Amino acid sequence: MNQQQFVTALAAQGLEVSEHQLHQFKRYYELLVEWNEKMNLTAITNEEDVYLKHFYDSITAAFYFDFTTVTTVCDVGAGAGFPSLPIKIMFPHLQVTIVDSLNKRIGFLNHLATELGLEGVAFHHGRAEEFGKNKQFRERFDVVTARAVARMSVLAEYCLPLAKVGGQFVALKAAKVSEELEDGAIALKVLGGNLRESFQFQLPGEESERNIVIVDKKRTTPGKYPRKAGTPAKDPLS
Repeated sequence: MNQQQFVTALAAQGLEVSEHQLHQFKRYYELLVEWNEKMNLTAITNEEDVYLKHFYDSITAAFYFDFTTVTTVCDVGAGAGFPSLPIKIMFPHLQVTIVDSLNKRIGFLNHLATELGLEGVAFHHGRAEEFGKNKQFRERFDVVTARAVARMSVLAEYCLPLAKVGGQFVALKAAKVSEELEDGAIALKVLGGNLRESFQFQLPGEESERNIVIVDKKRTTPGKYPRKAGTPAKDPLS
């Protein structure tokens, strides 16, 4: 997907990309490749692949969830900023908080935000389990996002404690999400979530399956969740 195809594909979904935003995506790509030579940010470095599999793929969440209706977004395990920073570029009003367990990536994100002129972004080094216990962040966000971090049963324990009651957890998943949702049904219930809807589609060009899962935060998450670091992955709620 080249730049023009990227713009055209988003326009088909009702999302217009301005010249300024296009410049931000171009600079994002350049910095991603530059910093990737110093640290492992992504295995995808070809420009057309980055536009499709990182930028466009991240923004697909906005095809099914209206980000114009919310203000605060927390992205768990965002790595090189996906999906929240491409979404932030498209919806500049968003206040984005990213938590990631690798401090080197936080260094990249800080530099990236400065270079792209992004305001209203904050980056935190830490484990999602500990972040979700912090009273400053717990149940404070309109939306919590995550892309390809863990199975839904585990991901729910990372993300739902951060979503405010009345907010949403939006997960970007690859194939076989129905199995994950079946396995994660108890986790969603225990943590205060209700599955609203799951949307399946294919990435243009390569036709690989993608899914957007939207979970409504209906009830306060019990205080004992998330459990201590490492426990959700080793012993998922079921």
